[in-house]
Amino acid sequence: MPRRRALIDRRPVTPADGAVIARHRLPDPADAPDRPAYAAWVAGAIARGTYLGFVTQVGGEIIAGAGLTLLDWGPSRGDPQPLRARVVNVWTHPDWRRQGHARALVQACLAAGQARGVTRFALGTTLQGRALYEALGFAASGTEMTAHLPAPPAR
Repeated sequence: MPRRRALIDRRPVTPADGAVIARHRLPDPADAPDRPAYAAWVAGAIARGTYLGFVTQVGGEIIAGAGLTLLDWGPSRGDPQPLRARVVNVWTHPDWRRQGHARALVQACLAAGQARGVTRFALGTTLQGRALYEALGFAASGTEMTAHLPAPPAR
């Protein structure tokens, strides 16, 4: 299909996009059983306004997407703003990569967060995406740590 800019449309996500966002987040076939739970969660978060996102479509087909999860973090030292945001679910179909779609979508997410007063953004990245995020002003932080604890026993 010839790529004509007139066919490209960027729009905010809606709860109806939950299944597509889940496929972008969990693309491996082995992850398919986890998609319905994520799709339901993200649809609810979109409806509540705690997940902001955008997709790019060509002829009605979603070719790229990006999201922003708003976190009620609370004010911190030197920053009275209680909200933080995490950029998530950045995805571009392989046929449409290296054409600026992810950049435009992440910028739209950052702008949507800023419009709500968010000044601190975070994300996780792969080596493939690192240059994009650095160009958008993100810097690596050596202070983050994670722990994966077992779920409490069922009652």
